[in-house]
Amino acid sequence: MAADVKAVIFDWGGTLTPWHAIDLREQWQVYAREIHSDPALAESLGEAILAAEGESWQHVRKEQVSARLEEILVAAGADLDHAQHDAALAAYRAYWETHTHTDPQVAPLWEALRDRGMRVGVLSNTIWSGDYHRGIFERDGVDHLIDGQVYSSEIAWTKPHVEAYRTAARAVEVEPHECVYVGDRMFEDVYGSQQAGMRAILIPHSDIPLDQQVAGVTATPDGTAHQLLDIPAILDSWT
Repeated sequence: MAADVKAVIFDWGGTLTPWHAIDLREQWQVYAREIHSDPALAESLGEAILAAEGESWQHVRKEQVSARLEEILVAAGADLDHAQHDAALAAYRAYWETHTHTDPQVAPLWEALRDRGMRVGVLSNTIWSGDYHRGIFERDGVDHLIDGQVYSSEIAWTKPHVEAYRTAARAVEVEPHECVYVGDRMFEDVYGSQQAGMRAILIPHSDIPLDQQVAGVTATPDGTAHQLLDIPAILDSWT
């Protein structure tokens, strides 16, 4: 075991959840249809939210500053005080439900890490609230295995800004150089964590769309895991 590794911090989407291709347009049409019974108005609102979300994520990637769901909705002209907003948000979350389930390997992996005396953390770029993410882990029965959780919607930065990783390290009460970061994206997860002084393990099974990739990034992961349960063996190889 790598004796100097005191914590392993994980990305969420595509890492702790299996990668799914999502119809990004439909997620907002689901929301908009709860707001407007008129199909044309619903389609127009859904398209406006989709465009606002796309612009927000591009800004996130370029500036590494955080964004939140409510801000995107407001930018698209949605009324958060609308009588149907809560129902629309519930429909949106129901659309995502099947795409949020925790990988079955997470619980045995986290138990194995904690048995080795390592702390477990989560650091995710997300527009969703931290409470919503914490509820997902509680729903799936693994929340008690997490020592610290950091979501970009609750801080000023997003990955790969080094302050996002430093915040995650503080959340699990260790120094960045004592952490390993695990994720499925080369820019946000491997490059970013290494810039913060962490080691990085890549899980390369996500089919990340081209418009979500960042060209020109040069990084080499310290390890590659083809499934989550490969991680203990990688840590042992660093002895």
